Amino acid sequence: MSRLDFDGINRAALTALPSLLARWLPDGRREGHEYVARNPRRADRRPGSFCINLNSGKWAAFATGDKGGDVVSLAAYLAGTSQGEAARSLADMLGVRT
Repeated sequence: MSRLDFDGINRAALTALPSLLARWLPDGRREGHEYVARNPRRADRRPGSFCINLNSGKWAAFATGDKGGDVVSLAAYLAGTSQGEAARSLADMLGVRT
């Protein structure tokens, strides 16, 4: 099994982040350099406490304390999978060679 290029996958995902977020969190909205949405992992009624930085990919769910430093960790959190599984899925989606 080949080693995953997490940095390369994250760079590609960061470039595609606005379209990924529109797909993953369609009820969210851009506010400056952040994307604000409802957290799909809990019963949020409205957007506000789940934010993703569009420049860095860092994200936080302020109501639960969950957070991460890149798009792969966000994909893993949203899908409820490991970071390795999320990285492979993103690489396939974005056409990144692993």
